[in-house]
Amino acid sequence: MKTVYAVTGGGLHLGEAPIPATEPGQVRVRVVYGGICGSDLHYAAHGRNGIYTIEQPLVLGHEIVGIVDAVADDVSDRAVPGQRVAIHPATPTPAPGSRDGAGLRLAYGGSYLGSASTTPHTAGGFAEYLIVRPEQLRILPDGLPLRRAALAEPLAVALHAVALAGEDLVGARVLVAGAGPIGSLVVAVLSARGVTDITVTDLQAAPLETARAVGAARTVLIGTDQAPATDSVDVVIESSGSPRSLASALDWVRRGGTIVQLGLLPAGELSIPLAALVSKEITLQGSQRFDIELDEAVDLLADAARIGAVVSHVLPVDDAVQAFDIAADSAASAKVLLRFGDDPDEAGDGR
Repeated sequence: MKTVYAVTGGGLHLGEAPIPATEPGQVRVRVVYGGICGSDLHYAAHGRNGIYTIEQPLVLGHEIVGIVDAVADDVSDRAVPGQRVAIHPATPTPAPGSRDGAGLRLAYGGSYLGSASTTPHTAGGFAEYLIVRPEQLRILPDGLPLRRAALAEPLAVALHAVALAGEDLVGARVLVAGAGPIGSLVVAVLSARGVTDITVTDLQAAPLETARAVGAARTVLIGTDQAPATDSVDVVIESSGSPRSLASALDWVRRGGTIVQLGLLPAGELSIPLAALVSKEITLQGSQRFDIELDEAVDLLADAARIGAVVSHVLPVDDAVQAFDIAADSAASAKVLLRFGDDPDEAGDGR
């Protein structure tokens, strides 16, 4: 089977590996789509993502949807070949349908598909077949195309960040800094929850168009449009991972307001003026992946077809290098998907 992997020091490669067999307690999924995430881009370009460094070849990918292909006998009551599924990429994994988060994303020793956070590294889902446990499966409802469902994992990340911003944001003035795929999905979540006063900032015009398509009320092209006023918003969700953007957020948010740092900041020492954090009594909240939100993400994607606008490109796995180049160009793309196999929903537009 074909795989897409990165190596020490950076570099993206298309390789081959044996098709894995299921062992007790396992399910094999035929991967149809895998979304390229910012972390995949960092691993491919630099051999590292944040504090995690590749020490051995790493199969990338954690935004995975596909079709159950084979099931071990001892879990045949929990998965059936032919089921269309999204994959929860974390171990330990919350049970499907869990109502209360258990903080599993913060568990010591936890792993994530396509991550160098563990040694040996945890191989990801950029492969034609993927072995998972049945509790990682999320069955997709009829009518939700696999292409749109490929947004489930990043949408769950957005859901988690919005929840950290406050239980009820209806009536709040919210600014999303960064209109890349994750920022636009944050906008989609806010809109779905009844927030109407949504401002989005970005350095590029094209991402702002995507943000408007999924619910942004106002957009600000940094360097061209007038910047948001000081103390003008109640909540900022910083989605770009830029220290300069975080510094701006500290200015834009009102006294007593909240900033959720969703974008992954660079590793090492950072120069950020934090005086306003104290003088304005700002709450600065980090957001790490997600816990139980994948179920809600699947439901939201089934109900809100317009979120599919976040998918801008779909390329076959053979064109993985080109797909990564496109995904790295924020002026030309939003969410870029790799396609690993036949899509039974191909006749639809995937949105």
